[in-house]
Amino acid sequence: MELNRVANGNSVTPMDDGAGEDNPGRRVHRTIDANRYASKKTLAQGMLDIALLTANASQLKYILQVGHQHEFYTLMVTLISISIILQILVGVLFVLLGGLNINKERDQRKAEVINDISTALIFVISIVNVIISGFGLETKPILLSNLNREDIIEP
Repeated sequence: MELNRVANGNSVTPMDDGAGEDNPGRRVHRTIDANRYASKKTLAQGMLDIALLTANASQLKYILQVGHQHEFYTLMVTLISISIILQILVGVLFVLLGGLNINKERDQRKAEVINDISTALIFVISIVNVIISGFGLETKPILLSNLNREDIIEP
């Protein structure tokens, strides 16, 4: 299968060489449905958003359980909450985007604006989550210095 570029360079049309069909020398042009592609892309992004939302909910649960014992409690609760709120907003934008048909000219501008906004928000969410991971949420192992001397068994 080869790709045939349309003159304006904006569309790609796969060309099937017809192998295995009744007319092996005949080329069949199939067009890619841009709306279907965009919908699948939005769905995939939404699934990744759900995975990150789940991870943030788990991080928030951990921070709330540890409480003020965590060195950066207030900062972590704030950052995780911001991330969750932004993810919910992006999810709403994905629902709106999924309802648009980019094959219709009236929906194309709306889809472009919503896509640009969601891309910017995803970038901000990524930065916030990098900061969250930088302050660490891992559970710290019990240090030997915290144990009573009697609990330490010498070889």
